[in-house]
Amino acid sequence: MKIVTISRTDAVAQALWYTGPGRAEIRSEALAPPEAGEVRVRALFGALSRGTESLVHGGRVPESEYERMRAPFMGGAFPFPVKYGYATVGQVEAGPPDLIDRVVFVLHPHQSLFNVPAAAAVPVPDAVPPARAVLAANMETALNAVWDAAPGPADRIAIVGGGVVGALVAYLCGALPGADVTLIDVNRARAGLAKSLGVGFAAPGAAPADCDLVVHASGTSAGLATALGLAGEEATVLELSWYGAGDVAVPLGGPFHSRRLRLTSSQVGRVAASRRPRWTHGRRLGAAISLLADARLEALLAPPIAFVDLPPRLPDILGPGSGILCQVITYP
Repeated sequence: MKIVTISRTDAVAQALWYTGPGRAEIRSEALAPPEAGEVRVRALFGALSRGTESLVHGGRVPESEYERMRAPFMGGAFPFPVKYGYATVGQVEAGPPDLIDRVVFVLHPHQSLFNVPAAAAVPVPDAVPPARAVLAANMETALNAVWDAAPGPADRIAIVGGGVVGALVAYLCGALPGADVTLIDVNRARAGLAKSLGVGFAAPGAAPADCDLVVHASGTSAGLATALGLAGEEATVLELSWYGAGDVAVPLGGPFHSRRLRLTSSQVGRVAASRRPRWTHGRRLGAAISLLADARLEALLAPPIAFVDLPPRLPDILGPGSGILCQVITYP
């Protein structure tokens, strides 16, 4: 296959590195010309994954998960220093002719310019604005969770935790005919988000009980207790939170056994078992990007900040009280 190369052979990229607990910096790195089968991508937009990256930023990735938590094209090694992230939208500058100038999504750390195998650059459909496409990795997680949970039409469904992934799960479940979907969060400001996505909202104390399915995505032990309390007889509670190195109390006393509740997990690293024989990771990511064509999903995006301003802003963005959903990053 013919490769179109750029004239520079000494390109320099800027990348965000987590260097210690609560510390980050932007480092320069030289790029070789893309090789056969590779593309060079210039970043346009990125996004911070607040849940996972707050654990990375704080040095709270458990040693047992160092290998499993490696992101595609990650630099360094846990705990520090590490170049991490998995939501970059950019434009192809060099590579196979059919990809030149295409806007693509790549599961790549926060970096202004990079080379990746052409297969890792997933074209963004024209119907999806490039800035909104940064939600692709989150939508992929939500899609996999819905496959794992297997909700049905007319089900009563509760999603505990109104972060990005929880909101996207609610959005997908809300498309089921007749489904009664409620997003539950301690932050009452999330009511506006739920309305934008076409689902109901409730604070934990006012949430509907006897649910057919409960998805927990709050990342807190209190949220998990709420989720278990909302599940109906023999219902499933899908645990979508990841707690890093933290210990979480799980209230398995009381009616947990007598009501025959089912507590199960979902994780995006493997395609859901119900789809695994037919779906590849690439097919799943492409489907997730296509699902971002709905303009209502703009409600998840925070006003963008410049890539060069990231290091000092990270503690506020990733802090538990920030209220930010998806922090968009812009590149020069």
